[in-house]
Amino acid sequence: QVQLVESGGGLVQPGGSLRLSCAASGSIFSMNAMGWYRQAPGKQRELVAVITSGGSTNCADSVKGRFTISRDNAKNTMYLQMNSLKPEDTAVYYCNADLVVAGDDGPIYLDAWGQGTLVTVSS
Repeated sequence: QVQLVESGGGLVQPGGSLRLSCAASGSIFSMNAMGWYRQAPGKQRELVAVITSGGSTNCADSVKGRFTISRDNAKNTMYLQMNSLKPEDTAVYYCNADLVVAGDDGPIYLDAWGQGTLVTVSS
């Protein structure tokens, strides 16, 4: 069974840093584009940052210069380094990946989501 598992969330003071990880496991043939999303209380889920299989990145204007997305394909893992955190960054952070996985009758494409990890920025 294919899974995405996030880790690294927690409580941090404004101006602090956290590093989120997203590890993929299971019968994965390839990982294509991956991304981090977040959902704050009472708000819709929004895209934070994306990274292609080749390493090209893009991120939301609200986090540019503060957040960095990266990936280690050998470890099937994606990261989000978050610096200069602000209270408005408080949210549940989800990882997402476009995967090619083993199906019963051959490879299949899967849009996979993790369970989310809570980031709280507060003094």
